[in-house]
Amino acid sequence: MVSAEKETKKDETAELARRRGFIWQAFEIYGGVAGFYDYGPLGAALKRRVEAKWREFYRREGFYEIETTTIAPRPVFESSGHLECFTDPAVICKRCKSVFRVDEQIGVGASCPECGGVLEPSGEFQLMFQTRIGVAREGTDAQALRKSEGYLRPETAQGMFINFQRLLKFNRDKLPFGILQIGKAYRNEISPRQSLIRLREFTMAEVELFVDPAEKTRHPRFDEVKNRTLPFVPNEGEPVEVRIGEAVSQGIIANEYLGYHIGRVDEFLECIGLPHDRVHFRQHEKDEMAHYAMDCWDAEFLSEKYGWMEIVGIADRGDYDLSAHAASLNIDLRVRTETGKVVPHVIEPSFGLDRIMYALLESAFYEEPLEKETRRVLRFKSDIAPIQVAVFPLLNRDELKSKAQEIVELLRNDSFFAEYDTAGSIGKRYRRQDEIGTPYCVTIDYDTLEDATVTVRERDTMKQVRVPIADLKAALV
Repeated sequence: MVSAEKETKKDETAELARRRGFIWQAFEIYGGVAGFYDYGPLGAALKRRVEAKWREFYRREGFYEIETTTIAPRPVFESSGHLECFTDPAVICKRCKSVFRVDEQIGVGASCPECGGVLEPSGEFQLMFQTRIGVAREGTDAQALRKSEGYLRPETAQGMFINFQRLLKFNRDKLPFGILQIGKAYRNEISPRQSLIRLREFTMAEVELFVDPAEKTRHPRFDEVKNRTLPFVPNEGEPVEVRIGEAVSQGIIANEYLGYHIGRVDEFLECIGLPHDRVHFRQHEKDEMAHYAMDCWDAEFLSEKYGWMEIVGIADRGDYDLSAHAASLNIDLRVRTETGKVVPHVIEPSFGLDRIMYALLESAFYEEPLEKETRRVLRFKSDIAPIQVAVFPLLNRDELKSKAQEIVELLRNDSFFAEYDTAGSIGKRYRRQDEIGTPYCVTIDYDTLEDATVTVRERDTMKQVRVPIADLKAALV
């Protein structure tokens, strides 16, 4: 049960995110629609920085990025198993007829969250959004209508699998190789009620690593992560905190490739600023595993509102996807290796960027008493903060404003995202920048005009130092 203190903190985080332009309800002037949110100027900037960090992180692995369509024809999802298996169990209220997704709190015989009526089974609900590709003419028969069926993708992965032959050729017919993709995915959630946690349109950042199944037990760079200690929650036995190398040798993690990418996921989450003590890795229960997965671990973040919530899935998809498409199309997707022809296995780290955004906002939000007021701060790491530096003239005088604008241009030319602010007192400007997570504020005063120095104020400690303008860039890095 969430304490009143934690509930209040969550509400204040959400209020700040709305007021300061991070996240807004989509279609708000029309009353909003559950499961859809828009990113305001600061939210979009934060998200772009996280995406850029993710691309940079995985390009160091030597992986290339592609971009595939968000709509696919029916046969793609028939082959992949999504039409048959990508469903959620639902219940319906006997009294008000509201439909809900079955979860730990809602099930058959429970009380309706809307009216208190009794919930009864409503069958399996298909989570993919259906559409038509092209125009179906009047009188079109059922077979033709079926051919025109399309679906919005529920994951980015299928676009990478159906391009496998071209990707293999691009990679000179050699395994292993990895492919990246960031893009929108869509799931027609039955009853989304959890802000950015359960959306109908969301952004995924996925890696598909194609590997010889005989080589999964030997990752060439496993030594780089094997001594990283992580908390694991396996589906059998008790939670343990051990090194990744020990988890693989003890059979907690099935193979080195899976262990390596679990380690890299943890490294990335730490890199963008998620607290290490609020992340653990939980193995899916056998009856929870996706239809395509041989094994799957979730990186989960401990939210003060929602408890443990998945933010990244690291799956061993085996040869399921390539074999399914090959069988459906009667084509050969095997790769020739030193030991013969094999269907590659796939290791897939799949990042839910919207959930990561929520985790960053919640974990970065702090309040602290300051004289007669409460200071609210978003303690983002400086390299993902939406605004990297704010520049103020101490007073609203032309000579100070002119110098401040000159320094803003200097910083922008050095690739800093700098904001110029003259509204309100200097104290109010500091508080405003604290609330949006700006790590540094630079103040221009009359001493600046005399000796070419400025005051640099650091967000978290509020310490101020004088810095020569010539050294300003180095002071902000």
